[in-house]
Amino acid sequence: MDAERTRVLWVGKGNSREAIRPFFELLGERCRQLEAVAMDMNTAFDLEVKQHCPQAEVVYDLFHVVARYGRDVIDRIRVDQANALSHDKPARKVVKQSRWLLLRNRDNLKDEQAVQLQELLAANQPLATVYVLKDALKEIWYAPSVREGWQRWRTWLRHARDSDLAPLQRFARNLRRYARGILASARFHMHTSLLEGVNNRMAYGFRDSDYFFLKIKAAFPGKARWT
Repeated sequence: MDAERTRVLWVGKGNSREAIRPFFELLGERCRQLEAVAMDMNTAFDLEVKQHCPQAEVVYDLFHVVARYGRDVIDRIRVDQANALSHDKPARKVVKQSRWLLLRNRDNLKDEQAVQLQELLAANQPLATVYVLKDALKEIWYAPSVREGWQRWRTWLRHARDSDLAPLQRFARNLRRYARGILASARFHMHTSLLEGVNNRMAYGFRDSDYFFLKIKAAFPGKARWT
């Protein structure tokens, strides 16, 4: 998708390097005109972009990083904390059923849910730690400059490393190799949410791939460019 014109340019099957390579081959020399590419943390996409468009900055999408944080950190620690409360069944039940409270944005919670979340975080330090660092992780993407983003990144990394929570420490170590693409968001305010919206809207009910691809392109022709 063309991020500026919100136009679907090409559709392919799969998410391997081989699956997306035809797009870059189709672009040919025009690959050199690309300044930045937004994507999730898919190694295949990353490698293919770097091979064909070495001058383009890779920008990792906030939503995908936070979603992985939810699965790899919050869910894991929530389960560990629930297991540690096997002697206290009421408290264990509260922690086990807290998944959506911890994953949702605070602004999207009802008043009663916000109170429940506050009580949960006050009673459980590990969950409070990973919840606060979830919001701090998001703030890296909203840094006004690369320098400020770098400072926020280093602060977040230090807190994660000092947390003594193994899932969080492991996530932080793995995330370090993606730091450049995270900090690039300060220069290129790009994301893949529109593309995800296209997927959710169009990805049901079609059996013929060629017709399906044509329907996608027809539905998202892009904004008109006036000269």
